[in-house]
Amino acid sequence: MDQSVFRITKELSDLQKDSDLSLAVACRDVDVRNVKAMIIGPHETPYEFGFFEFAFVFNKDYPRRSPQVQATTTNDGRTRFNPNIYANGKVCLSILGTWRGERGEQWSAAQGLESILLSIQSLMSMNPYENEPGFEDAKEAHDQKNQKDYIQKIRHETIRISVVHRLEEYLGINPDGTFAPTSVSGEIASLGSGESDMDILDEESSVPFEPFKDLCKRRFLWYYDSYLVAVEKGKSEVKDNQSFARMPFESLGNGMEGKFNYTELEKRLKVIKAALDTETEGWAAEGLQAKAQETTVAVNLQRQFEQVVEHFKRRDLAHSIELEDGNPFVWLVTYFGKPMTNLDGGLFRIRLCFSARFPEEQPRARFETKIFHHRIAADGTPCYFAPQNRREDVRTHLEAIIDALEEESPPYDPRTLVNPEAFKLFWGSADDRKMYNRRLRRSVQQSMEDF
Repeated sequence: MDQSVFRITKELSDLQKDSDLSLAVACRDVDVRNVKAMIIGPHETPYEFGFFEFAFVFNKDYPRRSPQVQATTTNDGRTRFNPNIYANGKVCLSILGTWRGERGEQWSAAQGLESILLSIQSLMSMNPYENEPGFEDAKEAHDQKNQKDYIQKIRHETIRISVVHRLEEYLGINPDGTFAPTSVSGEIASLGSGESDMDILDEESSVPFEPFKDLCKRRFLWYYDSYLVAVEKGKSEVKDNQSFARMPFESLGNGMEGKFNYTELEKRLKVIKAALDTETEGWAAEGLQAKAQETTVAVNLQRQFEQVVEHFKRRDLAHSIELEDGNPFVWLVTYFGKPMTNLDGGLFRIRLCFSARFPEEQPRARFETKIFHHRIAADGTPCYFAPQNRREDVRTHLEAIIDALEEESPPYDPRTLVNPEAFKLFWGSADDRKMYNRRLRRSVQQSMEDF
């Protein structure tokens, strides 16, 4: 194997096995030199929970020479998201040789895909205005105003372009809020049709490569409430139809032009959320069709269900699992709260829905019983991570959900901020934590009455 290909393949594998919730990488199996990467914007920055995509092209001299990197979340070349990330996609970093740096900041073979992504992520700071050379120590009154104006418009465009535009495209939502017609029946039929490998390869080459589609949908459900919080903050700071302020380092064709319209963004976010909920519900009907056709996925899920039930029995676990209407694509889990914890005595129903395209599309879980928890969104969506190398194992998903629910002393991780109110209390002062525990206990007690 070519040494550069071996290095790239190893780096991709290491990143995909990592549990970092803010970085993702992917490539077609037949072309490891062309890699797509996604950075999810850091917490407490104007880029918070945005989806920013980059294209990497690795040459044959890699790692002696750095790869070429292009930002692709640019609103078709019209939006510059950062002083160092241009509207045309250029990423200015000394390690890429696209910007002059200090001695020792140039590329070396010890660096790689992850170090580049972390360097780009570091540009997405709380005050990106200071990234522009010469503006690092800008403290004048007009600089203070520019910094505030810059943060405001980046926050707006992060939601509008990196989140709303992307999800609307994935879901086939038109600008007027209507939906493009879709058909899943033929797709489900093809899953059990016994196509040859060559047919599948030809089909894959003609289909747009969108490796982060399912990831972005699931993360949208995680961060939906945070997007709404950002919208409310924006509404309190600016008025609809107010024009963006141009920064001193921006120019025509390489800036961020536009107007604020948080009222419209809020409506579009809610349409996307409703569409994702409808899509998830549609998986049940697709699943019954797949079950009738005895597709590979349907047979696999039925077998895994039986294995998990047996596993729970062997371990003498109180939790129970059943299929909704005998459908292997919809699992109903009854979780009994862990004794001697704040969950003790709780009784929670969790609905786990599977796509006919599992595991390419990962399952979507929802607590149907209300619970106040920093890892459970207000709508019941749990924030959990199943290892990439075991994403086809349903038991791993169930165990990850339970672990996230029961972990009493987790490390601080703002990437798991799916319930802003609960998260703030859990990680706040001692009094805040007491309030969090009281509200969690109340929801546990209420669960027994509601069940």
